[in-house]
Amino acid sequence: MTSNKNTKMTSKAALQESPFSILVTGATGFIGSRLISELSSSGYTVKGLSRKKISDTKNVKYVQADVFDPKQLLHALDGVEIAYYLLHSMEGSKDEWQEFASREKIQAENFLKAATQVGVKRIIYLGGLVHEGSDLSPHMKSRKQVGQILASGDIPVTELRASIIIGAKGGSYAMLRYLVERLRIMVCPSWVKSLAQPIAVDDVVHYLAECITKSETVGKIFEIGGPDKMTYEELMRVYAAYLNKNLFVIQIPFLTTRLSSYWVDLITPVKASLARPLIDSLVHDTVVTDDSITKIIPLRLKSVRESIDIATKEMKSSPPKIESKTEKTNFKINQKIIQTSLIALGIIGTTYYWLDDRADVYDPLWILASVVWFTVIVLSIVTIRNKTRLGYMMAGVLSWVTLAFWLFDNYYVVFGISLIASTPNELITIRNFIGIAVASITVIASHNLFHKVMIYQAKGKPI
Repeated sequence: MTSNKNTKMTSKAALQESPFSILVTGATGFIGSRLISELSSSGYTVKGLSRKKISDTKNVKYVQADVFDPKQLLHALDGVEIAYYLLHSMEGSKDEWQEFASREKIQAENFLKAATQVGVKRIIYLGGLVHEGSDLSPHMKSRKQVGQILASGDIPVTELRASIIIGAKGGSYAMLRYLVERLRIMVCPSWVKSLAQPIAVDDVVHYLAECITKSETVGKIFEIGGPDKMTYEELMRVYAAYLNKNLFVIQIPFLTTRLSSYWVDLITPVKASLARPLIDSLVHDTVVTDDSITKIIPLRLKSVRESIDIATKEMKSSPPKIESKTEKTNFKINQKIIQTSLIALGIIGTTYYWLDDRADVYDPLWILASVVWFTVIVLSIVTIRNKTRLGYMMAGVLSWVTLAFWLFDNYYVVFGISLIASTPNELITIRNFIGIAVASITVIASHNLFHKVMIYQAKGKPI
């Protein structure tokens, strides 16, 4: 058994004409890091390109370079014969994201120019599954344009176009995972009815790695997808079933991709800058229409449920490493404080109807405002228990509004006049001051948690 494996590794590595002549860009990324591991374990010696400085490992030499710097890029590509292009510019600040298409265009042009100068013999590119004639989203247009730029030179390009990729540490999986785990009732736009053909990240990596050994793949475009075709709603239901949860989906046609991305940003650790292009990709069907790659590279493709199971177990066994930061206050302590303070606010709020002797509190508008206020408290507590930024945001807004209201209700103490209603009695005045203190605590706790939860969620484990 071991002997056969070693023979296979040797035969693969024999295809490599010189050491470290294979370059993988995006070396620390979701796909790139796995591809490097796959190639190096198969006996290839690989260069990994990253903007960060990384120590070399067995069969892997890391080179530090910025693709926007032509000189650094030329140095990184020196001696390379096969280059994997796995770069994108979707993440970053809001301003950077808005310019992602132009950034990706410059990256591709720089890469092609440098690769041509050093004599790269082949480029293998992973793009998105698009179909000609579709009204493509900016993200998918950019993915297609990058492929066209790379193929515009004299270097043969193999392009693999993938649908949704499911794997630990991937954006699509993170979005799926946190939405389903945190919400039993899902408000979704029409794009959840679009068909997709999810594929396991390991299958994508296998296709990429095997392209080296298959001359039939040179200079061609292939579509890759898993064995299951389903809508994103069905994908969420498969994951909900995997978790033994019930999922209720309410479809709202007018919910745009931009609003959807902000919703995802508040519910999951996936930033809106990354969520939006991912969601944009789901607006149109992304299913394989030409499966010729399966005949060239035979592979038992993993089902969606298998892919989810593998990704979930990997996240639990090997959560992503994050930079440790010194915290002034503990997350769990803040979590208890905010839930306790919200309950306290609710109890204090009820005193308007058993301690307050003002007739104003029975005004229809006052009662309506009270109903809304109590509803927001309940929703905040529920979403906070699920550790979503939406819950902390609602609690923050509610506490600021409550703080201002009770301050104005006690306005007469300093200025002698009442702004909201008739002047409260002494007991209600004291109640307002207590409420102001509790609301202030809620403001501080919600602010702390709103920012901290992103760091904790990135660990991939329950907080």
